[in-house]
Amino acid sequence: MTRSGQHLDRDHPISAVLARLEADLASVGQAPAWSLSGQETRAALLALTRIQSRLTGMEVKVTAHAHRIGAADAVGATSIAAWLAHETRMTGAQAHRMVKHAVAVDERHARVEEGLVAGDLRPDQARVIVEAVDALPAEVESAVVDQARAHLLAEAAHHDAKALRILGKRVLDVVAPEVGEAQLAKELDAEEHAAEAAQRLTMSDDGHGRTHGRFTLPTWKADLMRKVLQALASPRHGGLGATPEGMGKAFGEFIERFPTDRVPDSGGVPATVVVTMSHETLMGGLRAAQLDTGTLISPGLARQLACRAGVIPVVLGGESQVLDVGRKRRLHSETQRLALAARDRGCTAIGCDRPPAWCEAHHDTPWSRGGGTSVDDGRLLCSRHHHLAHHPSYEMTHHPGRKVSFTRRE
Repeated sequence: MTRSGQHLDRDHPISAVLARLEADLASVGQAPAWSLSGQETRAALLALTRIQSRLTGMEVKVTAHAHRIGAADAVGATSIAAWLAHETRMTGAQAHRMVKHAVAVDERHARVEEGLVAGDLRPDQARVIVEAVDALPAEVESAVVDQARAHLLAEAAHHDAKALRILGKRVLDVVAPEVGEAQLAKELDAEEHAAEAAQRLTMSDDGHGRTHGRFTLPTWKADLMRKVLQALASPRHGGLGATPEGMGKAFGEFIERFPTDRVPDSGGVPATVVVTMSHETLMGGLRAAQLDTGTLISPGLARQLACRAGVIPVVLGGESQVLDVGRKRRLHSETQRLALAARDRGCTAIGCDRPPAWCEAHHDTPWSRGGGTSVDDGRLLCSRHHHLAHHPSYEMTHHPGRKVSFTRRE
């Protein structure tokens, strides 16, 4: 008797075998495994694997038949999957996947069923092969589909399901290279267009001087960005390496270095940062400055930004009267940079060995105090020492040989 109260036709070969199998398994269910020798244990495991495959093949055959004849109708179930889920307590999703797979094998993949019933194909391998072949483009000829299936079945003798899935994605490259190349090009083109449309960037200021963000980029663009950031983060270039901290610092450096002359105008004016500061701040005072975005910055950072390309300083008098709107470009020319590099040979701070390529040009006499952008009045400082040169907590002292040192103010 089945759980539903229906009599099982024991005269059918499948029913008879299942009945004997259940009885045999019940008879050994309580038998201990400790008495099996190592060789017997290994043989038993292999036999169980083959039997499991054979049973799965039989399950596929019977499930597809149940779906085809509407076996669930007689008991009022909406589908054979719903009936299975109720009777066996498997999840509904699992039951529907089981029926869908069985129908696909029964209708289109007879050789996969044969492999299962023979015990040569593992159940997870069968699923991978069915999914890979069914995923082939509709325009692929049936002969090519058969070749793809045969190829994957042959590879199943040497590869597990994970490796088969990888082989399945490129099976056309093997059985029909000309079709595979065209299909791959089509898939990549569609993937790239979708990735372009999915580009996103969100940034959120946390109110504590930090901004957090998330982005989505096409992978090829992310590869380009990763290459640049890894170069900037390289310990050989003074970076912290490809750690989250190192890559974050490199990202900030990349933004600072981006050539502003390549940024398009916004609203008819260059898309540059404007920093507004008091004359007192520019001359070394401690009053905070403000960017045109509304962000407050320290006086040291304001003075540092005042001599950067792409940053326009606006200097205010005592009653917020504009005393000066600085020029966008205040940095030394390429020729002047070459001259500075030839003369200074690197950062001029005592004890610093940063080479010219890692340095920035600094005005000995601040531009705000009438200094000129010249070789005579300039020097090379690495990023850290250039920052200290504009920091209110540090004093820069000049030494013979065009060297400088920094000491913290008391």
